[in-house]
Amino acid sequence: MKIKTLGLTCALLLSTTVMAAPHWGYEGAEGPNHWAKLSPDFVACAGQNQSPVNIEGTVEATLTLPQANYQPGGASMINNGHTLQVDYAAGSTLLIDKQPYTLKQFHFHAPSENQIRGQSYPLEAHLVHANDKGELAVLAVMFEEGEANPLLSDAWRHLPLATGQRIALKSALDASQLLQPRLDVYRFNGSLTTPPCSEGVRWLVLKQPMTASAEQIAAFKALLHHPNNRPVQPIHARQILE
Repeated sequence: MKIKTLGLTCALLLSTTVMAAPHWGYEGAEGPNHWAKLSPDFVACAGQNQSPVNIEGTVEATLTLPQANYQPGGASMINNGHTLQVDYAAGSTLLIDKQPYTLKQFHFHAPSENQIRGQSYPLEAHLVHANDKGELAVLAVMFEEGEANPLLSDAWRHLPLATGQRIALKSALDASQLLQPRLDVYRFNGSLTTPPCSEGVRWLVLKQPMTASAEQIAAFKALLHHPNNRPVQPIHARQILE
């Protein structure tokens, strides 16, 4: 199926990865260093504005803080072989510079993909949003080891263990439990961190990490049996604002 908009490309990629061709992964000949060569559709993986990045050399700017207006809406989870993805019901938005982006899904990477001044974290959540033009914005949340996160406690009770398995949730998950009350963020332009690595994605990385218990982090790692983090990419001419 050919998807013309960036937003729909992301939705298709993240919800049906196990059916996509060609196959890609995080190790060996299918790993990140080879993504751009696996298919003409993946050529953007060798682009100049790729994600994730190491956040350093930031530029101070007068920024309006994003505002999350989330309602419980995590309706189902799928193990797509590359991550655990929670698909979100319509009605929750992230306001960025007065423009609403609708929360479509969130998923996880271990260890973190983005780094903050060279520091990696054991877990990172990506909350994927799209506006009415199909343009994407990703809010990234780092987790350090500490107290258990309540959303993870609820979600991990229903982990889909088999690749391709989808589980409908009886009680909707509330994505606001992944966030700090104040959304102080770093901002930069980037890409999807998985093939097709489409660029033009607005990235917002929370400065303050949340916490997850050692057991919660270990349970996610055990689900995939391998790390699922793309290495950090060159900044090139981009600026990271804070």
